[in-house]
Amino acid sequence: MNRITRLAITAAAALSLWQSASGQIAPGRTWPELKDAITERVKAQRYPLTGFDAQEVGDILSKIGSLDRDEWARAWMQNGTRHFGEGQAAEKAGQPSKAREAYLSAWRYHGFGAWPTQNSAEKKLAHERATEAFRAYARIAEPPIEVLRIAFEGREITAYLQKPPGVAKPPVVLSVGGLDSYKEFVVEQYGPGYLKAGLAYIALDMPGTGESPLKIDIGAERIYSRVIDAIEARPDIDPARLGFQGVSWGGHWAARMAIAEPKRLKAVVNWAGPVHGYFQRDWQLKALGTREYLFDLFPARAAVYGTETLEQFLAYGPRMSLKESGALDKPSAPQLLVNGERDTQVPIDDLYIVLKSGSTAKEAWVNPTGGHIGRNREWSDGQIFEQVIVPWFVRRLR
Repeated sequence: MNRITRLAITAAAALSLWQSASGQIAPGRTWPELKDAITERVKAQRYPLTGFDAQEVGDILSKIGSLDRDEWARAWMQNGTRHFGEGQAAEKAGQPSKAREAYLSAWRYHGFGAWPTQNSAEKKLAHERATEAFRAYARIAEPPIEVLRIAFEGREITAYLQKPPGVAKPPVVLSVGGLDSYKEFVVEQYGPGYLKAGLAYIALDMPGTGESPLKIDIGAERIYSRVIDAIEARPDIDPARLGFQGVSWGGHWAARMAIAEPKRLKAVVNWAGPVHGYFQRDWQLKALGTREYLFDLFPARAAVYGTETLEQFLAYGPRMSLKESGALDKPSAPQLLVNGERDTQVPIDDLYIVLKSGSTAKEAWVNPTGGHIGRNREWSDGQIFEQVIVPWFVRRLR
């Protein structure tokens, strides 16, 4: 019996046990199906493959023959290592622009080798190398990127601060990534839009991901309050004009922070964040089979809780509901709620629950034919961010 056959049998057995324990969950993609889905996304420059070269991705995929996680990571790391070497050579030759692009490419390829969660030895190594590559980029970035290290309960919060050039004491947005889009992704994808609008930003991991010091739990939003504490005395930003954005799972922390910091935060964007329905068993059993997500959705979702089995995962979620705790009835900072009506990862009803709760007026942008975070062929992630979210922040943080 060859290796690929053994992997297929093992995966089939695991899927059978999973389905028997949970009811009906759509099976994940086979390797040929996943290969096709990745190819389609990179050609369209859709998440999580924005910025990747389609031909290079095709070459990498041709070297992978199964769903084995270590095989996956090694294939992507080969290209990440090559780009990192190119960055070092360009930097040594006094070509900072070329070095920056090479380091960013190294981060992308190493990072996708670690995607969506680091659940094997080689995926953990890929994540370490991705972080190293991004730090190399940050060191020579223009405008400069400051790596913040903030003491927190005997540990450390790591974040990136970037400010728009020529703007004295700009407003600042604390910007949190999602389940699989860490703070480095925030810098690359959203940083240019913030800066162009005259906004500084602090890129942060959400609990359970990247370098966050905490797993997901009630009260984990105190990480972000600690960041606000740490930056309030800085003379180079305006602490009286603070915003907060969380995307996808990160939107949950936006919802929590709007309630936890109703005075210090002047504008909060909850971009498709879980609030109540997401945490319920019936939704998870349906959503874990969505084809909006490429692969390994359950392992990624379980990892941020620190749970291992499906039953542990399903039992953990409901305690995070903001509706059941009564938190949504409390005063909140001004909020903009964004998502797509056809989201199969986070129920659109979670947006409407927040919209109709409490005493603080809120605004919403809903794409009636959009999927997760509101994206579809007419509205890309970038368009939603640049045309809907950034203008709202500018208006609120003037």
